[in-house]
Amino acid sequence: MDADLIARFESLRVPRYTSYPTAPHFSEAVNAETYAEWLGTLTPADDVSLYLHVPFCRSLCLYCGCHTRATARPEPVDAYAAALLREVALVVARLPRRMHVSRIHWGGGTPTILAPRDFLAIMDVLRAHFRVDGETEVAIEADPRHLSDETLKALAYGGVTRASIGVQSFDPAVQKAIGRVQSFDQTARAVSGLRGAGARGINVDLIYGLPHETVASCAATADRVVSLAPDRVAVFGYAHVPWMKRHQRLIDASTLPDGRARLAQFAAIAERLTAAGYRQVGLDHFARADDELAQAAEAGRLHRNFQGYTTDAAPVLLGLGASAIGSLPAGYVQNIAAVPDYMKAVREGRLPVARGRALTADDRLRRDVIEQLMCHGAVDIACTAQRHWTSPAALEDARPALERLVRDGVAEMEGAVLRVADEARPLVRCVAAAFDAYLPSAAEPAAARHSHAV
Repeated sequence: MDADLIARFESLRVPRYTSYPTAPHFSEAVNAETYAEWLGTLTPADDVSLYLHVPFCRSLCLYCGCHTRATARPEPVDAYAAALLREVALVVARLPRRMHVSRIHWGGGTPTILAPRDFLAIMDVLRAHFRVDGETEVAIEADPRHLSDETLKALAYGGVTRASIGVQSFDPAVQKAIGRVQSFDQTARAVSGLRGAGARGINVDLIYGLPHETVASCAATADRVVSLAPDRVAVFGYAHVPWMKRHQRLIDASTLPDGRARLAQFAAIAERLTAAGYRQVGLDHFARADDELAQAAEAGRLHRNFQGYTTDAAPVLLGLGASAIGSLPAGYVQNIAAVPDYMKAVREGRLPVARGRALTADDRLRRDVIEQLMCHGAVDIACTAQRHWTSPAALEDARPALERLVRDGVAEMEGAVLRVADEARPLVRCVAAAFDAYLPSAAEPAAARHSHAV
């Protein structure tokens, strides 16, 4: 992209749009009673996805923006596993019997920190209360540095079909700066072990924009990742928000690349992956041509949720665990983030909901537009409005921002069809933001909750 264009956009902060409205606009107006009511409106015919959050790691990586904390002791993790089982029981008690599950996703933190017996106990309970079959994907995030043979056996017995492993960078200088030293051999052994445990799909996460990272080191990391032949690679930009994540203050901000360098790093990774036969999916994912994610993108069936890009079209996502977010037809709910408070709530028999958002008709329209932009880089505004029983005039407030984006060469309009220009694909979030009725201005404090546009 043009250097002047990068300079104009790199100071902006916009959401990643894994939901709309985004999490900063959730409120306590949605509570446990609201959630119970929403759960009661579901029918056995609805497919559901399950997300289970495990907010513990052996050590805390300095770049991390997740809800997690470090522990070297097993006792806090064991107690948390018991709380997860209690929450499952609380949710199931309010659901129709034996709903079918399309996806089970274990996230964190580090879900593989759970004792193998606890992981299997929870999987057994899920299978007892939901219909989990051969069509159900069971995915888990794993740390290659702490993946024992006992854990791999548990993943096999638990029916894990997909595993995501964090790499971020193989550059020793970068690893030291972010507090995550992980060798290529460790990673290769983990990939081999996970495949042997039945994980047919392997995902790898990379991050550009880290301290001391360079275009050359990003390209070298991508080459080594390609040699592992993962099915998917997610390439995220580092979000430096030390006012929100205190541990990021240990990162020297002067070692972070600027917007132009960040884009060059992403381009280097993308070039290596596409040369190896991977197809870019959405903003920041890459998948092998025979992977269902690439096929869904090609067929226009791609979706986006709190786990990123997905083929999952289930209308219900049940979030379980501290800070987990769920999505239902009526709106979003988020659990209590503080682990002690979360555990206290479930121990007392309460759904551990902290906040959420009830969706309006306007929210649903804008969510649809934003998801199409984020997934496919284009949207037919007239057809989308018609699908929501309204007219394009309902989105008229986006026109001034869209006109500026068109003048800048970021977006193109042909009739009612809005497209993100090919060369401006990294700025798709800025185009989506034109339709965000809740987005504060860059000068407002809430804007600091979002990551840089570039």
